[in-house]
Order: sequence, then structure tokens, then C-alpha cells
Amino acid sequence: MAKLQVAIDLLTTKDALALAEKVAPYVDIIELGTPLIKSEGLAVITAMKQAHPDKLVFADFKTADTGELEADMAFKAGADLVTILGAVDNATVIGAVKAAKAHNKGVVVDTIGVTDRVKRAQEVSALGVEFVELHAGLDEQAQAGYSIQVLIDEATRAGVPVSIAGGVNLSNIAAVKQAGVAVAVAGGAIYGAADPAAAAKELREAFDAA
Repeated sequence: MAKLQVAIDLLTTKDALALAEKVAPYVDIIELGTPLIKSEGLAVITAMKQAHPDKLVFADFKTADTGELEADMAFKAGADLVTILGAVDNATVIGAVKAAKAHNKGVVVDTIGVTDRVKRAQEVSALGVEFVELHAGLDEQAQAGYSIQVLIDEATRAGVPVSIAGGVNLSNIAAVKQAGVAVAVAGGAIYGAADPAAAAKELREAFDAA
């Protein structure tokens, strides 16, 4: 069954925990964004898993090297999923998958910056990753003419388990789910809302209904 993920791109453990408390009833996966982990370190992973042991905690490391070492660090801190950059050498992904198997956890490959996301998704899926994130980063989303439809189209063609991250909101979440994703990732649509709990609830309902 497709899952809903909240991406928490805040900068303090206190703020991240406060947001998670509001939206946890409506999401399956709680993602700790790269800036948050860089700001607060591994302790924020541990704090989030302790606060929400029933949720999957996603550590967005965006690892570019030493895949096994960094994945092991994330899993020991309490993460259920960790990201490796899709643009890196396969050896980095393989190392991370090795660590994941040792901990019975999962690796997600993030395709931010990858030119052919569909091709890379298919390649790394063969290496044993949990799923591949078809991802347009915040900088890419800010470019004139950006449309999440590109990611939706890629998801329909990938033929492997993928998530979509790159502007998921109430107006497009049904199309995202219908593209066959394993996970839909909503960030700003939740944490940027005046009422994050209400926004998450609306997204959950629309996602489930799609």
C-alpha cells in the first residue's frame, strides 16, 4: 500500500518534534531533512524515533561516499531508511545496502541532480534498494517552468518502486498516487501551512481516496 511521507526541512530538533507531533497521525514516514540533520546531528534521528516508534524514520543523508559507514551510523541512531545520492558510484549504494541488511532496514536512492532519473532508478533498484526517490530539489522547483508532471510521467515509466518528491500538494497528490508510487513525499505543503495538522489530514484523505 502506498505511503505518505512528510519531509521536515526545519533546523532544530525542538521544531521538528513539534511538527511531527501535529502531523504523525496522518503520515507513515517522517523524514528528517538534510539541513536538519546537518544542524542537529544524529541525535535528532534518535529523538524522533523515540518520540514516534510506530513510524518509519527517514534520514535524508544524501550520502555521496562511504555508503556502508554512513548508513550504519543512521541505522544505529534509529533511522529506518537512509538516502544515498543516485549520481554516485554503484559501490556506495552497494555498501549502504549491506549495512541495511545487517540492521534489517532500507536504503533509498535520491535522484536529485541525475539527468536520466528513470534509467538510474532501474539500475539501482537491481542493487537491492527499498525504493528510488524521483526528486526535484527546492532549487530545481524554483526554476521558471518547473512542473511536478515531469516526475509523475517518470514514475509511470520507471517500472520499479519509486517515490515522488518535488512539490507534492493537495492539487496533485491524486495524480502522484495514480502514477503508481510507493511513497508520496510532501514537505512545504505541510510544514509551510498555517495549520500543518489540517494540511496533513487533507493530504492523507486525498491520497487515500485517489
